[in-house]
Amino acid sequence: MLKSFTRNYEDNSTEAGFQFTFYCDICNDGFKSSFIESSTYKKGNALRGITRGAGILGNLIGGGVHNLGWSLERGGDVLSERFEGRSPDWQKEHEKAFEMAQNEAMRHFHRCHSCHQYACDADFNEDEGLCVECAPRQEIYVAKARAEAMRRNIDEKAYTATVWDDKLESKTTVCPACGKPAGTGKFCNHCGASLALNKCSNCGQENAQNVKFCNNCGSPMAKPGPKFCNGCGAQLAPGTKFCGECGAKSD
Repeated sequence: MLKSFTRNYEDNSTEAGFQFTFYCDICNDGFKSSFIESSTYKKGNALRGITRGAGILGNLIGGGVHNLGWSLERGGDVLSERFEGRSPDWQKEHEKAFEMAQNEAMRHFHRCHSCHQYACDADFNEDEGLCVECAPRQEIYVAKARAEAMRRNIDEKAYTATVWDDKLESKTTVCPACGKPAGTGKFCNHCGASLALNKCSNCGQENAQNVKFCNNCGSPMAKPGPKFCNGCGAQLAPGTKFCGECGAKSD
């Protein structure tokens, strides 16, 4: 079985030629090697063109290997099935093409001197000669740390912020006539009694209709009866100090 310098790779070879993708050990982005035409296939198919957009030049490709390429164990079985029955000449070409592809791909990878993984250009810290897992780039690490600290500060502020300071209470209006929950209308849902509030004549505070004394100033809620002049007996208007009929002073 072919052995790659990276921990995972993909063999894209077909009967017509050879091509391989080598994946970064850090991020799993891949480099696809140049397509190498098979001489044995060309000899047997001289009249067939094989330039079907096979990717003549090697190029970097994105997208990681979700389960390490072929997942090694299963990968060997699949490859052996794909290439079963190939001629010895094709097998020799395959091995030589793999070696050439590795030499081409290695220019785009760097071996970390700490963990010995092969990292692509994006995951290699050139200043330290190590992969970014062993030696993160300072400016990137600082920016990431600042962003994380900012998120923590925002979360802490949001956690301690007061966004509602009202009382957690449920108000139920009880009918002064029947004593049952009266609902939210102007009249009781059960007996139809008026739910209008009475204003205290002394302080103006609103009180329920069955209240006898104001809950704000303690004054009697019952309306005073009409007053009459002690001299002539004429009815006096509220707040009158002297009788309008005879001029006598009211009590």
